[in-house]
Amino acid sequence: MTGEETATITIDGKKLLEHTPSNPAPLGLVATGLTLILLSFTYTGFFQLDSMILAMTMAFGGTGCIIVGIMENNNGNTFATLAFGAFGSFWFSFAILSILPKLNLATAPDAASLAAYLFMWGIWSAVMFIITLKISRGLQGIFFLITLLFFVLGLGALTGIGIINIFGGYVGIIVGFLAMYVGLAEVVNEIYGNRVLPT
Repeated sequence: MTGEETATITIDGKKLLEHTPSNPAPLGLVATGLTLILLSFTYTGFFQLDSMILAMTMAFGGTGCIIVGIMENNNGNTFATLAFGAFGSFWFSFAILSILPKLNLATAPDAASLAAYLFMWGIWSAVMFIITLKISRGLQGIFFLITLLFFVLGLGALTGIGIINIFGGYVGIIVGFLAMYVGLAEVVNEIYGNRVLPT
């Protein structure tokens, strides 16, 4: 079912309810944005990575994005299915990377493996950014900055230079607020029935 189609509920041939399926993208954008902002605060030194961050990455960032990915798949939106499904999995993988060493179930990633993890996500984000050149300015900005973020954090992990991670933290805060803005702007435009805010 596409976003333009409607679902109709009938009993004995009588129409009871007709509705247009909702746009799930704002949920995924806000989940990613809010989680990323809080995580980025740990890179800038505002506070340490703790249970609050892990809870956000799993309960909101991870679960929220995966739910949105499933909904976008039902809407036939391949790009959004990949974007939100992958980001949801990223958030869960980040939490697992942090939790397993604490439970003595696996060793913590060394500098090289963590850098490889971040660089591969950066490559994926770069390809997604190229795809967004056919979509919207808002998504272009999000994926450009996320690509930059992954490569900066990967470089910080590889070199161990603290100022690089701090810079990456501020990039993450910016892209987090941008993702939240785009998500909320889509809701505002839908509610008011016109393009009130650019996306």
